[in-house]
Amino acid sequence: MTAHTSVHARTAALAVAALALSTLAATQPAPADRVLVNGAVLTVDEADRVAQAVAIAGGKIVAVGTTEDILRWAGPGTERIDLAGRAVTPGLIDAHVHFHSGGTQRLFVLDVGHPQVTSIEDVAREVRAQAAKLPAGAWIEGRGWDEGKLAERRLITARDLDRAAGDHPVYLTQTTGHYGVANSVALTLAGITRDTPDPPNGTIDRYPDGTPTGVLKESAQGLVRRHIPPRSQADFARGIRELARAFNAEGMTGAKDPGVSPLAWEAYKAVQASGDLTVRVFALWPGGSTLEAAERLIAERGEMTRRREATADDRLVAGGVKLFMDGSGGARTAWLHEDWSLNYTGVDAGNRGYPAADAEVIRAMIHRYHDAGLHVSTHAIGDRAIDWVVDTYQAALARRPAKGLRHGIIHANIPTDHALAVMAELQRTWDAGYPEPSAAFTWWLGDTYAGNFGQARALRLNPFATFKARGIRWANGSDFSVTPFPARYGLWSAVTRETLLGVHGTHPFGRDEAVDVRTALRAVTIWAARQMFLEDKIGSIEVGKYADLAVWDRNPYEVPAAALKDMTCTMTMVGGQVVYRAAAPR
Repeated sequence: MTAHTSVHARTAALAVAALALSTLAATQPAPADRVLVNGAVLTVDEADRVAQAVAIAGGKIVAVGTTEDILRWAGPGTERIDLAGRAVTPGLIDAHVHFHSGGTQRLFVLDVGHPQVTSIEDVAREVRAQAAKLPAGAWIEGRGWDEGKLAERRLITARDLDRAAGDHPVYLTQTTGHYGVANSVALTLAGITRDTPDPPNGTIDRYPDGTPTGVLKESAQGLVRRHIPPRSQADFARGIRELARAFNAEGMTGAKDPGVSPLAWEAYKAVQASGDLTVRVFALWPGGSTLEAAERLIAERGEMTRRREATADDRLVAGGVKLFMDGSGGARTAWLHEDWSLNYTGVDAGNRGYPAADAEVIRAMIHRYHDAGLHVSTHAIGDRAIDWVVDTYQAALARRPAKGLRHGIIHANIPTDHALAVMAELQRTWDAGYPEPSAAFTWWLGDTYAGNFGQARALRLNPFATFKARGIRWANGSDFSVTPFPARYGLWSAVTRETLLGVHGTHPFGRDEAVDVRTALRAVTIWAARQMFLEDKIGSIEVGKYADLAVWDRNPYEVPAAALKDMTCTMTMVGGQVVYRAAAPR
């Protein structure tokens, strides 16, 4: 037996002795910085094994196995953390979260969402209170309302706001971000009258006589939004810091942020330089809506993005481009093959939504970004939009083969059988075509979504069981601030498919597309890490990866599904450093 063969034999014997869960040195290992012992370590590795303990040194995982094995790594200076039966998961990852903008909104934008408000009168009350705090004529911005959660079950109008706002211009964004409502002062500032035509790829909602109601959808929002004072880099930096801490308190350690402007990128760099970026961020640049915009972005950011330029510890990565194919399921602007529904059983006759820009131009842009070697994730909610996107990816790859760009379909709400087949083929052949849905849509938006998609289409929303059956990997995101960001809500939603208020019943989306918690956990760990191109470094608890870990008060593999929603994080680590520790109970 050669020396080389002998070393491998000893290593194999040690692995077998530790039930293939430990990676131990042939000699006594150097002491670890920290060991976590006496718990349930959900590795989310290829075999989805469960260990008892983990050792950390130099910010990375150096051993995983039984408590007995891992205690061999403990020296005089090693911190020993007794899990006392608690569960450890990889740090949870949000594959689609408006991190910098959502974090900033938490600080500076009026909350008019559930449960803060439950009626239009509540909204007026919040606007009135905000107006009393501001100087005359100052803008009032709000976000989060959802007609499906309001007692009146209707859109807010300018008339509802006028009586509360006085001389203040007001714009309140609906929770999806794809539509909102302005008061009369804001409409006047924007020059919107009954004679104002709908802008391309947008809608000005109107009364029968043509008078604007105040509701603006898709690109029409820009008519008002361009008059709102912009946020500063310092505002963004503060929002990033605050949200990073909030993520850590929920066991979350990674985020894919779509639509990061140069100003926001500089804010991220400032937060990172200060040591406060305790979440790994994979950024997508806004891809625009014209070929000229694509060429500019490729010229300005293409090289760093093609390389997925990252810092030494992988905290901040310029990773790709985000495009929009269509609009919203809430506004009924997403692009469908058939008419939208109304109130679950009715029909919004003649309305099949529309593309976010000229569909052929978007197709040409995807081809151009693909040819430049850039990862692309495209927002597509309607079935027609999803078909268009996956067919475009397939054509781009056929024309210029490039394995591993992992082009994504953001939201991918109601894919057709055709789209599912193309996704599966793209993943097998090209490592592309990955859905990036939001499981919590069925919960937080479910009362509006069910009414808009209707009985038949609602059963196709977020078809996770079909993904699993066809071998399609998916990466879950919250879409915060569209839905609340804690990933435990996504875990629970993927398993239960329940709505928030049950306006159309508890399960208007059915249960056939529910998945087990092990699959749901993969979508917020290793599969999400893959869509950040970091699956070799994070997303599972394996030797050599960063020690991005979350400790929980319960084992998600063992508790009833209802208990997943209320999981509590007790400790979070990023790169082996404790970034959150729950206060000890009194």
